[in-house]
Amino acid sequence: MRANLAHLSIMPTDYYQVLGLPRTATTDEIKKAYRKLARKHHPDLNPNSADAKKKFQEINEANEVLSDPESRKKYDEYGEQWKHAEQYEQAKKEQGSRPSGGGGFSGNPFGGGAVDEEDLFSSMFGGGRGRSVKFRGQDYQTELRLDTDAAYRTHKQTLNVNGKQIRITVPAGVENEQTIRIAGQGGPGVNGGPNGDLFITFIVAPHPRFKRVGKDLFISQDLDLPTAMLGGEITVETMDSKVKMKVAPETQNGTKVKLKGKGFPVYKQEGQFGDLFVTYNVKLPTGLSEREQALFRELAAIRNTASA
Repeated sequence: MRANLAHLSIMPTDYYQVLGLPRTATTDEIKKAYRKLARKHHPDLNPNSADAKKKFQEINEANEVLSDPESRKKYDEYGEQWKHAEQYEQAKKEQGSRPSGGGGFSGNPFGGGAVDEEDLFSSMFGGGRGRSVKFRGQDYQTELRLDTDAAYRTHKQTLNVNGKQIRITVPAGVENEQTIRIAGQGGPGVNGGPNGDLFITFIVAPHPRFKRVGKDLFISQDLDLPTAMLGGEITVETMDSKVKMKVAPETQNGTKVKLKGKGFPVYKQEGQFGDLFVTYNVKLPTGLSEREQALFRELAAIRNTASA
């Protein structure tokens, strides 16, 4: 299975506008808007739409910044230059500590007289004639879709990120919408700065039979009436094997039993598993023969006499 990440734009004009939100939006509102738009514009649902693909990338970029309080604070203050906030603040501090051409101290770290903030940004981010400032590369985001069986086992996946093949190990137990960071696999740094990081969000499809809740699994198991009434032994399928279970006599419909350690692997805790919970669904017989009907009538008579 491969996941693709197209070339990302450098920065949307307005992240709030991308998500259709006011600047006063709460964290929950940002999360809801992102999920709604991501589903609408996901490439899998719009395979032939270049506009949807571009929009999906912008939505991911906007969510990456606005969902993180620290990044959002920098974006609100510095706009499209938010990633360079620390360098900018450092440059401002150095304004008062560098000697000017006349021997005194000026507010311009690049020489000459005092410089205002607009000039300082211009010098740092393009067109400047002073020193080269190192900038960290842009972070990338992508999604990797897995089925439950794949998420159950540690395995390797290859991703195509901007034409670059990246081989990663997916640990067993990853959860739906869980995001991991691959350091240094994002955009290239500027002027010798470090590369950005790659953030991968896993989309784990539901299993057709098992319901997963964290590390635990839940399953419904049919039980015929004779076994439910008299007890017996049945075979239950787990994620990776089959186990035999003893059924107690007079087991009621909806009875839940636990198979310890037969659930889902615990993320990055090798050898640790959750539990499997089996709920019995007692199936009543249909298409009874005359003999069977007679036996049930006889049983009903016995039960009525006993309760009288």
